[in-house]
Amino acid sequence: MIVLGLTGSIGMGKSTTAQMFADTGALVWNADEAVHALYAKDGAAVEPVGTAFPGVVVDGAIDRTRLAEALGRDDQAFRRLEQIVHPLVARGRTDDLVEAERRGVKLAVLDIPLLFETGGDAAVDAVVVVTADADIQAARVLARPGMTRDRFEAILERQTPDAEKRRRAHFIVDTGHGLEAARARVTEIVGTVLDPAWTPPRRSLSSADEAPH
Repeated sequence: MIVLGLTGSIGMGKSTTAQMFADTGALVWNADEAVHALYAKDGAAVEPVGTAFPGVVVDGAIDRTRLAEALGRDDQAFRRLEQIVHPLVARGRTDDLVEAERRGVKLAVLDIPLLFETGGDAAVDAVVVVTADADIQAARVLARPGMTRDRFEAILERQTPDAEKRRRAHFIVDTGHGLEAARARVTEIVGTVLDPAWTPPRRSLSSADEAPH
């Protein structure tokens, strides 16, 4: 099974691109959805996050509004949260990949916003970066309800710069040229990585005999 890591900064069109991969038949694993499950009632992150940030658990689940307030009161809070959540996400991702390979899935795409920041790029066969010109990115993000320039800039500060992402990418999808061009690029990438002659630039941890249990 080929495992691709899909990432891109806010407003670049990563979610749309992930759906394009899904439309080709690839299995798409979404990191944000995994975190939501961890925060839900009886989720694996509820107890440790509740201990680290008292008052954020409501009715057995993480209240994301309260968690955001707690994070805003402490400069080191994000780091503490990441130390709790990222290992749980990684463990679930490995389990899901092992199960996907057992079912005969040929291509899995890991949709991970912070792929480079969390070191997830080390566990994939190749990295796909979704990008667009900075002015297109800004226009998309600032058009979102409740978004401000200050909040946008704060989000960018927590993300690896787009130029660095592109430098480290094995494949790039530029969504600034329209949906059809992006879809054509995704189709091209899928054809490339599923070609038996293609050699992955990295060895993923997808195989059951390689993945930790």
